[in-house]
Formats: sequence, structure tokens, C-alpha cells
Amino acid sequence: MADPRMFPPGSNAQDDHVPGRRKYNPYQDLNVPYNYKNLYDLPTSPEFLFQEESAVQRRSWGENLTYYTGIGYLSGAVGGAVLGLRQAAAGAEPGDTAKIRANRLLNACGSSGRRYGNRVGVIGLMYAGMESGMVEVRESDDWINSVVAGLGTGALFRAANGPRSAAVAGAVGGVLAAAAFAGKQLAKRYVPAI
Repeated sequence: MADPRMFPPGSNAQDDHVPGRRKYNPYQDLNVPYNYKNLYDLPTSPEFLFQEESAVQRRSWGENLTYYTGIGYLSGAVGGAVLGLRQAAAGAEPGDTAKIRANRLLNACGSSGRRYGNRVGVIGLMYAGMESGMVEVRESDDWINSVVAGLGTGALFRAANGPRSAAVAGAVGGVLAAAAFAGKQLAKRYVPAI
């Protein structure tokens, strides 16, 4: 029979007890006044402060801003580091020592990684801001918001290079946003949930 101090009242730990063996309980000598297993019995559904928040199937504008900016910076930094690696490999000279090559590699990867990470992070920031603004103005969340946000982001990002460059970049941004939205919808329909 197991020690009764091992299982406080209300715990169901004796149900899975194997006869002839004693279960180790690290809390038995602490005289904990409550059932310690309740600490680990966490809810599996998300918790909301207000009930109307649970009905929303979309991230808030702050979460959206953080998500797109972070994903943009991370992907831009990784892509830039790969380009820097290529530049460092192309710039290597036959007489360089390993220390010089490693220094060139780190400098090139860090420099272009920062540059591309910042660019793509700013694009993600502008896109998230415009998309959240469109959701607030239109009071609906559909493909139009994504396409208009892509158009506006591309045009605003290249506005300093002139109107022709802004128009081309806006069109490219709109097409990319529409393609991303269509890909997301196809993935929801045909890819099984993991």
C-alpha cells in the first residue's frame, strides 16, 4: 500500500498505481497545502479577457505588425547572408589565409544580411500597417485588403525613385500579395492540418 501522504486528498494518482511498487513523489516532504498537479493542468484552448475576442478569427493589428516585420527581417537577413556568402566565395584570393577568408566571409554575410533584413523588415512593417488599416476602414477581412496593401506597400517603398518605379513596384506588390493570398487559400483547402 502506498504512503497516504504521497497522494493528497482529491488526487487521482492512486488510480494508475502499480501494485508492489512505490511511486516517487518529489513533493511528499514539503507539506504542500494544495494539490500540486493542478499547477500543470493547463487549459488547451486560448484564454481571452473579453468574450468578443474569442469570436475574432484574425490577429490583432499589433500582432500582425510584429509578425510581418519579424518574419520579413528574419527571411531578409537569411537571404542576405546567403548572398554575402556567395560574394565572399567569389572574392576569395588564392593566397589568403584561413583567418582572412573567415573574416571576409563574416563581414560579407553580416553586411548584406543586415541590409536585406532591414529592407524586407520595413516592407513587412508597411504591409502590415496598410492591411490592418484596410481592415479597420472596410470592416471586413478579405482578399481586397491584401491586394490593396501589397499595391500600397510596393508603391510607397519605391516612391522615392519616381512615379514610374512606384507604379511598377506597386503592381508587383499587388500581384505578390494576391498570389500569397491565393496560395494560403489553396493550402487551407488541400493541405491537411498537422
